[in-house]
Amino acid sequence: MHKEIIRCQWCGSDRQYTDYHDQEWGRQVKDDKTLFEFLILESAQAGLSWITILRRRAAYQEAFSNFNVDRVAEYTADHVEMLLKDSGIIKNRNKVVSTITNAQLFKKIQAEHGSFYNYLYSFLPEQKPIINHWPSLQHIPATTAISDNIAKDMKKKGFKFFGSTICYAYMQAVGMVNDHIETCSFKY
Repeated sequence: MHKEIIRCQWCGSDRQYTDYHDQEWGRQVKDDKTLFEFLILESAQAGLSWITILRRRAAYQEAFSNFNVDRVAEYTADHVEMLLKDSGIIKNRNKVVSTITNAQLFKKIQAEHGSFYNYLYSFLPEQKPIINHWPSLQHIPATTAISDNIAKDMKKKGFKFFGSTICYAYMQAVGMVNDHIETCSFKY
């Protein structure tokens, strides 16, 4: 007998979106390289839909040195001008410049905390992912007290394009929070 697949409603039926939902969203990420990748992508998303960024993910990977934080942190004004000509990414000067600044700040946090992962999880109860039990998409919040605290601390450190709403989306993407609805086949 074939079991019906039920997904969170936000991903619709677009294949790229459903693959992302099924294989990545809400799964705990522990490596800093992927945490940096999602920092770039979620920050680029500010004011846009996630599918817009997801469809450009490969272009972002190419544009930002395969999400190598050390390389991105060393980007110069020449890199910024080159990136602003790249049709594969969002050509917003402030977002491009902030990606470089955020890379530099990401490295500082790594030096202070041993890893960006350690820093992020210091905000979570018992330093463990939060598994929520939402009955429907309408119950999932856009922000929480934890995303408020992380975003506030990161803003104080100088991060840009990472307010509480983007922070909470980031937390969901990297599995700090599991917000798959209760009936979702991918709830674990």
